[in-house]
Amino acid sequence: MKNIFLFILVILCISCNDSKKQQAEKETISDEVVNSLPESMARGGQIYTDYCMQCHLGNGLGVPKNFPPLANSNWLTEKREESIHAVKYGQNGEIEVNGVPYNGVMVAMGLSDQEVADVLNYVMNNWDNTQDKMVTAEEVNSVSK
Repeated sequence: MKNIFLFILVILCISCNDSKKQQAEKETISDEVVNSLPESMARGGQIYTDYCMQCHLGNGLGVPKNFPPLANSNWLTEKREESIHAVKYGQNGEIEVNGVPYNGVMVAMGLSDQEVADVLNYVMNNWDNTQDKMVTAEEVNSVSK
């Protein structure tokens, strides 16, 4: 019952975002030139605040038994393509993060490929996560449903 309540709360929070604001932000980001990891991470931090922080929290620790942690996450470091797929298309069904099973729903946020790359660069390089290779919009585009 608690999971259903949290899921409904997440859907309500997401649906409250102003669609015109989102479209303007997408157009602005798609016009920007992506030059470096720090620039991508800076944009990704804002996207994280707008779309991800409600569930995964500001410290990336998530909510035990409901929303998996992004901090020090083996899912992010070991399952790059699955991570991209989850952010791009949403996630449904059981996954295991740091040895703990999670069986919830993460809806697709409607982010552009560049926004997906930016937010993944942010989370994959924060909270004890590190990646050797920057996520690019081209890589995100190559991940299909």
